[in-house]
Amino acid sequence: MPLQITASRPDPALLDLPWSLPLEQWDGPFMAHLPRGISRHIVRFVKVSGRVLAIKEITEDIARREYATLRALRRMEEPTVRPFGVISGREDADGTPLDACLLTRHLQFSLPYRAVFSREVTPDTVIRLIDALAVLLVRLHLAGFWWGDVSLSNTLFRRDAGAFSAYLVDAETGQILPSLTRGQREHDLDIALVNIAGEFMDLQAEGGRDDVGDPVDLAGRVVGRYHQLWQELTGVERFATGDRWRVDERIRRLNSLGFDVDELALSTDLSGRTVQVQPKVVDAGHHSRRLMRLTGLDVQENQARRLLNDLDSFRADTGRQTEREESVAHTWMTQIYEPIVSNIPPDLQAKLEPAEIFHEVLEHRWYMSERVGHDVTTLWAFVDYLNTELPRRRDEEALVAVDATETPMSAAFDDSPTTRQE
Repeated sequence: MPLQITASRPDPALLDLPWSLPLEQWDGPFMAHLPRGISRHIVRFVKVSGRVLAIKEITEDIARREYATLRALRRMEEPTVRPFGVISGREDADGTPLDACLLTRHLQFSLPYRAVFSREVTPDTVIRLIDALAVLLVRLHLAGFWWGDVSLSNTLFRRDAGAFSAYLVDAETGQILPSLTRGQREHDLDIALVNIAGEFMDLQAEGGRDDVGDPVDLAGRVVGRYHQLWQELTGVERFATGDRWRVDERIRRLNSLGFDVDELALSTDLSGRTVQVQPKVVDAGHHSRRLMRLTGLDVQENQARRLLNDLDSFRADTGRQTEREESVAHTWMTQIYEPIVSNIPPDLQAKLEPAEIFHEVLEHRWYMSERVGHDVTTLWAFVDYLNTELPRRRDEEALVAVDATETPMSAAFDDSPTTRQE
């Protein structure tokens, strides 16, 4: 059977990979040794035409279904890894059929949860991580996606302005439906409770960790956070007709959570004295869309929120509140943002994403201003940050030099609190 490559943009360089070997036997200079999470299937990372791909060996029908699911979720702008293709028709040297392979793009600056917990972490880091998973699950449910295997292991995490953003990695058990029933959503939450509690128990058993927290409580927090967010995004709110300002307040609350409201359902009771309001179409990415419109920057939601706050402060500080927002944003880009990210030394660029570095510079500026007793410029803070903070960070983009199965996760991820000298 001839080798078949299914991809939106097939890369001829894929033909150079040893498809006639089982994935677990692959070795060579094309391998990219990255930390990887626990998976029921064999997963390897390879370098192809300057990009890093994750390859998962599974049956052809599952590979094609997951590829189609991930493509659909990407079209819906949901946070998932980017599907690259499916390789089928594989045979070994004796003509024995081999499983197909699903190819996805490696998500830069992301790591599995075990990398985060490869060393001692603060309770706040644990909370931020599981809160990110709860937000991801809400987003997927709003889009009509039933996951079927909710877990930390099937998720990747990226830093997002002091928080984390979560991305779906494994969609082989999932289904995209017009909408989810309450029973389907609760089923996913039941799965999450069991899987997440078990994953934290495994962490404690493997390393004698007492800094993680109670596994059952942490799994319950994911579910509790999910219910809070779901209620805020979809719940019905009633108020007197004289309190119509509460409609705008509801929209502002949703915007502050990072969601846009495209449609509201408004109705009154028979007496006309009470108004009922319920969001009907809610899309994530309020701040990132606004930043993209103003600057063209494509960053994560919390990073966008932080950059927009600095843009708004710049607008006030320069007395340009009456000017068009787009014009002020252009000036902010050329005078504030670009001088920072374009001057990150090449040997430090793999530490963090540019937007995350800018966020940390703003944090550093606040600490410096507090120490010296007056405001310091962003450029001054950047120079000090380069000298005192960034060089000490672990590279979150760089490939490690040896097999990730033999490499301590701490070699690739350092989440310890920064020690400041103020």
